[in-house]
Amino acid sequence: MSRFWSPIVSELEPYVAGEQPKIPGIVKLNTNENPYGPSPRVIEALAAGCGDGLRLYPEPTGMALREAVGDFCGLSKEQVFVGNGSDEVLAFAFLAFFTKKGELLFPDVTYSFYPVYCGLYGIPFRTVPLNERFEIDVTDYAGNCGGIIFANPNAPTGVFLSLSQVRVLLDDHPDCVVVVDEAYVDFGGESAVSLIARYPNLLVVQTLSKARSLAGLRVGLAMGQRHLIEALERVKDSFNSYPLDRLAIAGGAAAFADRDYFDTTRRRVMATREKLTDGLREQGFSVLPSLANFVFATHPQKGAGELMAALRERRILVRRFNRPRIDNYLRITVGTDEQTDLLLSALREIRAS
Repeated sequence: MSRFWSPIVSELEPYVAGEQPKIPGIVKLNTNENPYGPSPRVIEALAAGCGDGLRLYPEPTGMALREAVGDFCGLSKEQVFVGNGSDEVLAFAFLAFFTKKGELLFPDVTYSFYPVYCGLYGIPFRTVPLNERFEIDVTDYAGNCGGIIFANPNAPTGVFLSLSQVRVLLDDHPDCVVVVDEAYVDFGGESAVSLIARYPNLLVVQTLSKARSLAGLRVGLAMGQRHLIEALERVKDSFNSYPLDRLAIAGGAAAFADRDYFDTTRRRVMATREKLTDGLREQGFSVLPSLANFVFATHPQKGAGELMAALRERRILVRRFNRPRIDNYLRITVGTDEQTDLLLSALREIRAS
């Protein structure tokens, strides 16, 4: 019954999320979830929030969470915006800053939601090829455009662009917004938040799904100078004036307040990432340098599709993107040390067969 669809719906190519299996006992390394649970302080905050207050609407601006983010990042609450996961925040940013602004630029290998939003909002875009090492070359972004967005570290490669190079982009494009999508920055990268005071055209987007283990709570945020945050608020209040529920606000604020737990768990993930990288390279894989909670790897003799299927037979899920340049790579989430050992052992068996 697609005859009832509007033309824009018919033309959309929606984003395809990673598989969420219902089979028990799966080693799930395909969606970049944190292998460690959220802070105990988050669990306490959620339990405390499950009371009579749920009959009331939440505070519409998420102020408690904005204050907690500001305290953590050295910003004022007026420089912080919060929403239902970073995907919603990104959707608001596309509408607020890139519609009717000319051609949007982003890498040819990056988060595949970006072209989906362009299709949804009718934004013209141009993909800029990464170099042969899958790095962003900022000189390729020279010239006029309607805006720039990129993930840093990039997804699905995990490669990080230095802040000195981010500054080049910001300096070269003073009249358009540059969005730095930092979903994975807490696993070894340096956040561009430190540049906000200097650059009125910088918006930094982050999520609580990765380093703070709250993918199931759906909390995202953006940080920038006040005029950018106000634009996001205008979009939000024209779409959904109560974006975050009471539990998300309370849990998110508690996650930012527990700095010790955040630092301990992210360092555990980083240590396991190095173990995983070393183990893959010992088996002949080429692994890109990652500062995310995943690695991007390819093998010269075994195709990525073959490896993914063989791993699945052994109840281990990883992800492959059937796209140009990267169709022979696997993106492997960093799990626990035990999960990493199971993966490496399975790959040894597969390669020997």
